[in-house]
Amino acid sequence: MTAAAPPLVQGGTPESPRMRRGAPARIRALAANGPLFTVAVVVLVLLVLTAIFAPLLAPYDPEQINLKNSLAGSSPNHWLGTDQSGRDTFSRLLYGARTGLLGPLLVVGVSTLLGIVMGVVAAWRGGWVDSLLSRSMDMLFAFPAMLLAMLCVAVYGAGLTAPVIAMMVAYTPYVGRFVRSVARQEQSRPYIEAYKVQGWSAWSICTKHLIPNIVPTVFAQAAISFGYALIELAGLSYLGFGVQEPTADWGVMVNAGQSPLVKDVMLPAFAPATAIVIAVVAFGIVGEGLADRVAKRER
Repeated sequence: MTAAAPPLVQGGTPESPRMRRGAPARIRALAANGPLFTVAVVVLVLLVLTAIFAPLLAPYDPEQINLKNSLAGSSPNHWLGTDQSGRDTFSRLLYGARTGLLGPLLVVGVSTLLGIVMGVVAAWRGGWVDSLLSRSMDMLFAFPAMLLAMLCVAVYGAGLTAPVIAMMVAYTPYVGRFVRSVARQEQSRPYIEAYKVQGWSAWSICTKHLIPNIVPTVFAQAAISFGYALIELAGLSYLGFGVQEPTADWGVMVNAGQSPLVKDVMLPAFAPATAIVIAVVAFGIVGEGLADRVAKRER
């Protein structure tokens, strides 16, 4: 029995399975994932807006030192109190969202782009190209992201740049292997063969149809990876390998808030730690929700 040819759109070209989904349908699909998914999306939107508009929202300069206010408790003037240097915790928390989200965004964005290229090329070409790229990605698996980041910091110095570059390299093979698997499944669909029969080039098929069709699945995985990258970069800052004082960063704030815990002052450490947990959980929920939605659509 031969497989039925995919439906044709105007101009006589085969239509891929996901082409006729309008924006309202996508919005309804997202809402159908349940209230928890909706809350997670709202949280992420608020985090992004906080990072963008931190200079407008923060009541104080996050690096302004006032030793007279050292470890002040929560008050109308300082909603989350102050740290050991008298800096407003709430202001630093808002500014910390910038470095907290920018680093993972760069890591996930670049590694996803590189992973898509490597995965699609490996899946499409097969043969020695697939073997070469697969073995190259296997070699990179030998370097854990945190260890590679520490090595880069030892060579190039602490800061945000070295850990981000190291984690880009470490995350790329994970994305590449995942994309390769998804692309191979997509490549076996009838509409891909229909385009080949019509004489479409590999470049046109991949860029116009195969890659757009696997993007939702890859995006769902990227959302989950974003949470992992966030907590790993925050951990590096906590250990002193990432963002450095006096820059506001959630990992740096948790580190600086350890000493006040002995004096029963919890907010300087508890507030940024809570922000990290909320962000990671929200990204995880959104990623799982998107993955479930894609899986249901594929059935």
